[in-house]
Order: sequence, then C-alpha cells, then structure tokens
Amino acid sequence: MHNRIDLIRPDAPELALRGPHPVGVTTHAFDVAPGRSLTTEIWYPAHQDTVAGTVYHTLIRDGVTPTMLHGSACRNAQPARGNVAGNAPLIVISHGYPGNRFLLSHLAESLAAKGYVVAAPDHVGSTYDDQQAFDITLNNRPLDQRAVIDGMALLGGDLGVLVDCDNVGLIGYSMGGYGALIFGGAGLAPSALDHPRAGDDGKLAQHLAGSAPHNALRDPRLKAIMPIGPWGNGQGMWDAAGLAQMDTPMLMIAGTADDVSNYAAMRKVFEGTASDRYLLSFANAGHNAAAPVPAPAESWAMSDVLGWPPFDHYADAVWDTLRMNNIAQHFAAAFMGLHLRGEDFLPYLDGATWPGFGPGTHAGLTLDHLPAR
Repeated sequence: MHNRIDLIRPDAPELALRGPHPVGVTTHAFDVAPGRSLTTEIWYPAHQDTVAGTVYHTLIRDGVTPTMLHGSACRNAQPARGNVAGNAPLIVISHGYPGNRFLLSHLAESLAAKGYVVAAPDHVGSTYDDQQAFDITLNNRPLDQRAVIDGMALLGGDLGVLVDCDNVGLIGYSMGGYGALIFGGAGLAPSALDHPRAGDDGKLAQHLAGSAPHNALRDPRLKAIMPIGPWGNGQGMWDAAGLAQMDTPMLMIAGTADDVSNYAAMRKVFEGTASDRYLLSFANAGHNAAAPVPAPAESWAMSDVLGWPPFDHYADAVWDTLRMNNIAQHFAAAFMGLHLRGEDFLPYLDGATWPGFGPGTHAGLTLDHLPAR
C-alpha cells in the first residue's frame, strides 16, 4: 500500500473503476523550442497480455527528497492493437507551479485504462527541482500544452499508430489550468501585463485577447478542457471580454476554500466563459482539491529546505485525497468520453441526481452547469 497512486475506495463513484485495458507507460522528450525540451510521461492502452505493476522514481515537493510512487502501469509495454489503434484520443495533463509529470499520475493511469493516451510533461521552469522566474511559466504554459500535442502527432511506431491527435482533451492543475483557459480561448486582459511577476520583456502580450499570436494559438484539435483549481482570475489575468472568448467545452473542479486561486474568482470564470461548461465544487476543500496524488510518505516529515512539511502540498485539511482522486477520475471519464469519443456519458453530468454515486456519497459536492452562449 506504500505510496500507491492506483487505489480505488469501496465508495468510489462508478466511472472511477478501472477500465478494461492494461496500461503501458514510457518516457519521451519533446523539443518544443530552441533550448526547451519537455520530458514527458506517456500512458497508453497496452497489449492484453501486459503484466501490471511499475514504480515511478521522482522527487517530492522540496525538490531534493526522492520517492517511489507505485502504480499499475507497465514500463515500455507493447501498445494495444486491433480496434483500439487510431481510436485512442489524446489527453494532455499539465501540472502546477511547482509540480512535475507524476503529480496527477493517478488520473493518467485511470484514463489510459479506459482507452486514452495520456501525455504529462515536466514543464521546464515549473518543476520541483527547476523553479525559474514565474514569467517563464506565464509565457510558456499554453505554448507547452500545444507543443505536446504537436509532438504526439509526430510520434512513430505502434504508439503513434495508436493515438488520435485530432480529438484532444487537456487537464490542467493550478498553473496548468491557467494555460488551459488561455489555450481554450480565454485571452488575457491588458491588466495581466501589470502583474508584478509578469516580467518586463513584454512577452506575455502574446496571450492577450484578440492578439494575432493568441488567435493563432487556437487549435481545432482541442475538444475539451478540465481546469482544476485554475490560477489567474483572482490576480486580474482576465476580464469579461477575454473570458467570453473561451468557447471550448469545460469541466472546472474547485475547492470552495481555495485561498490560492480564490473560489469566487474561479466561479466568475465558470460564469463568464461562452462554452458549455460545468463546475464541480468540493465544499471546504482548498487548493489541493482533487488533483495531487496522495501525499507520499516521505512528505510527512518537516523539510529543512522548505521549512514546512511537503505533506501540505498534496493533502487537504478536510477531504481525503484518495476520495477526491476517485471523484476526479469519475468525472474525467464522463466529460472526456462525452467530448472526445461521443459516448453517452451526459447522464453522469447531472448535479441533481448524481448517477454513478452510491447513496449519500456525493455529500459535500456541487455540480453546476451552464449551456453554451
């Protein structure tokens, strides 16, 4: 049970249950710009004879302490063939600042077992052991997200045959959610350039609403976004006009006590965008709602580097992390299945009757919906 990222509670909602496919995982580097290469973990449906079980060697939040996360994927397994080939939509998972490609690995394995190819990059300048100036993240995050799609579309071999890069979903946590909103159409407000950490080189202007670079960023391959605790609106990064340009179908996940991204500000994003959109709220949860894997055992101790236990980077004061992970897995399966594969999962997005949940197990959750404008 030590540091497992693939557990499913007995009271998990229906679509959190493991899908029918064994899961493979491999690591690939995408050169996305001069001097910028993104080490990317790729999970995928594997051959039916694949034996489960792998270890992810990584670091915890302090950037120096090693940990091993245990999952159900198989390193470099043979990709699935047959009727799965070419029909595995791509989902990109984008971590926060700081984070790394394993922070949402629970969600990556779950989606791959359901027939998706999932690509999660280490965003240069945003990882636990590579935290650079914040403006690098502000500038590069949506560009990285698109670049991973471009890189995946050029993959060769059996994995390249397997993945469908014309139907893409994007899941972004915190700064990954900021990037997802921009990539999905919400160009920044002019006031974003005045953010104290925006840098003084003017590069952030490429993401302004209505600008030629932002218009060029839009991508018809992107069919759905799932921002979790998206950062930015509480810091004045968008205005009403910019939000109104966001027309990509969206399922936002947020904690009502999030003091990093500000729940009221996230709710204004939900209300202000033009897409068909949902907001799943965890009552009294903070910024760690639903996204991070359960806190590794190594994170429970005080960190001399940070001056606080890295446990606080993963856990929530109210909610059990595994419980939130299972709920996120359920809704990701429903939302991505609906928009990337046209599956009949719309009934699962009913915040009045909560299909797939056992009696009383949706306590503390609210699911709001607004249709496209």
